[in-house]
Amino acid sequence: MNIFRLLGDLSHLLAVIILLLKIWKTRSCAGISGRSQILFAIVFTARYLDLVTTYISAYNTIMKIVFLVGSYGTIYLMFIKFKATYDHNHDTFRIEFLILPCIILALLINHDFSLLEIIWTFSIYLESVAILPQLFMVSKTGEAESITSHYLFALGSYRGLYLFNWIYRYYAEDHYDLIAIIAGIVQTVLYCDFFYLYITKGKFFWIFFLLEISSMISF
Repeated sequence: MNIFRLLGDLSHLLAVIILLLKIWKTRSCAGISGRSQILFAIVFTARYLDLVTTYISAYNTIMKIVFLVGSYGTIYLMFIKFKATYDHNHDTFRIEFLILPCIILALLINHDFSLLEIIWTFSIYLESVAILPQLFMVSKTGEAESITSHYLFALGSYRGLYLFNWIYRYYAEDHYDLIAIIAGIVQTVLYCDFFYLYITKGKFFWIFFLLEISSMISF
């Protein structure tokens, strides 16, 4: 495994941890888009169907399970345990306008016209736009809690690092996946404006980030 994929996976894991800690410690899911979380749950469910058919490594299996559990755990917290704090009024993005085009695109453009391959391709396309309801919610409210911003930054960093992963694999392993690369570029571009605002918030933002995380994991 190359360093870019490892850092990308760790960034993705950090995003999941930040989100779960934020909801659990504050007992609130304010500012979080439930619709984006539903889309991510669909993405991971579709992509990791091979858990029951293919074994790659312990690391690969554990990470898949963690992301599945984290995704459905977030949905449970948002729609059941802390349902009263969920902001339905601002989380109004029509996710069917994302799901249906991704299904059509997966049927038209894929590596192999087989069920598992089409489902995997659908998950790649959907992941590239799954964050849109969250970004739409942030733009609609005009603000985001700092910890929500950290979650978005970690999630965007994961996709950016995975682009470097594919560049590395192209030169070092003579292997690349054009569908994953294009989808990753689309997803990274969606984060660009947010990245700029996040980084220019202030030179001490990393200190604030570490302080907030420390306070969230303290008992």
